[in-house]
Amino acid sequence: MATLHSRAAARLMISPAVLLLLGWMLIPLSMTLYFSMLRYNLLSPGEESFIGFKNYKWFLTDPSFMESIWNTLFLVGGVLVITVIGGILLALLLNQPIFGQGIVRILVIAPFFVMPTVSALIWKNMFMNPVSGLFAQLAKFVGLQPFDFFGQAPLASIMCIVAWQWLPFATLILLTSLQSLDIEQQEAAEMDGAGVLNRFYHLVLPHLARAITVVILIQTIFLLSIYAEIQVTTNGGPGIASTNLTYLVYVQSALQFDVGGGSAGGVIAIILANIVAIFLMWMIGKNLDA
Repeated sequence: MATLHSRAAARLMISPAVLLLLGWMLIPLSMTLYFSMLRYNLLSPGEESFIGFKNYKWFLTDPSFMESIWNTLFLVGGVLVITVIGGILLALLLNQPIFGQGIVRILVIAPFFVMPTVSALIWKNMFMNPVSGLFAQLAKFVGLQPFDFFGQAPLASIMCIVAWQWLPFATLILLTSLQSLDIEQQEAAEMDGAGVLNRFYHLVLPHLARAITVVILIQTIFLLSIYAEIQVTTNGGPGIASTNLTYLVYVQSALQFDVGGGSAGGVIAIILANIVAIFLMWMIGKNLDA
């Protein structure tokens, strides 16, 4: 009886926080669903009308939609490849007893604390500027023509900026996992004649599998909503060459003042993000059960 009372008291105490969380999530989602059913343009106030699923049909059949989907997948996939591979290499390096190890770790972690907008501005103006950027100056120094990163390879340039920001996160997670690897097991494998590559493939990589899965899950959820880097560097251009789904929703809502169409795009983005998240959670569950 006492146990039942304690459970009831615990539920009563946490219920305000749960209700607040539900309200914080459900009220904006409900408003978005409501506006997605309306013909609602801020340039035509007072002319709102219910049109059902026409906003969804228009958004899904817009040629920019499929282009933005491919851009989103390319951006997320490219950043994941760079951060996972780079994170493993950096974790292996930082796990070695090197001179100034603490300072090196701080330098590796530093990019993660830089705001995305500030990071994008630094890369755009100080490194990738085709006239005065560091890469342009290096190209001129060796007698090459400077490369216009955001004009000729906008999506790849944004990918590099985002990967630079997320590489410390992957490194920290993988380094933490790597430090829990049994040293005696590695020494035994070395005594049995296993080379560096064999030890990495048969011991280190399987041990890092769960950490890699966690890195992929967390990063994917955040990478699906990349916006600041695109806004600061390319504005989705040239054309729609660097427009992802999140930026397409922004263009529809804020630049074209179409609240109904932008809301429909937001709902579609939420659905796609949840599908990806559920799939990745299923993969993590399988990995943890293995």
